[in-house]
Amino acid sequence: MAKELVRQGGRSARIQTAVHQAVEALLEKHERTELTVPMIAEQAGVTPSTVYRRWGDLSDLLADVAVRRMRPVADPEDTGALRTDLETWALQFMEEMSSRVGREMLGDIFATSGEGVYPLRCCNYTYDQIGVLRARAIQRGEASFEMGEVIDRVVAPVVYHILFGDRELTDDYCRGLVAGLPFLSKTA
Repeated sequence: MAKELVRQGGRSARIQTAVHQAVEALLEKHERTELTVPMIAEQAGVTPSTVYRRWGDLSDLLADVAVRRMRPVADPEDTGALRTDLETWALQFMEEMSSRVGREMLGDIFATSGEGVYPLRCCNYTYDQIGVLRARAIQRGEASFEMGEVIDRVVAPVVYHILFGDRELTDDYCRGLVAGLPFLSKTA
């Protein structure tokens, strides 16, 4: 877990950016198991103590990098209707999270000693995305819904199957999860 608050801009932000870029560059050339804090610090041009002071340990640093990479860069696609908005978003979520990179990032996030900070940040990104879909639906005059219902009935099963690898995730499976949302059947 980050040991200090990171200000926007300034030296602190430059260090964070340099260290994150170093991790990403090293991951292109090395396996995760080969990375060390001194290796990352050297690549970033900082001392290992700077990395330890800010992130505590390697697992928290990897989680911080993963969370930053998981942050959506844009709002979900607007298809013009709640059902298709949710389906399009859910398919993209499933595709991204079940990819090799997505699985590695999930592993990094859950491997931390960060007291749940990193998983909670990812959860908040997901809620934010679903919130955008909900606000659009309300603005178009469609029914509102509880965001937790989408988490429980779509996101949770997808993440579960990714983490435990007990079934192949397909577009049809994901579409079925969305179709099973009770609030969609009320508006059909």
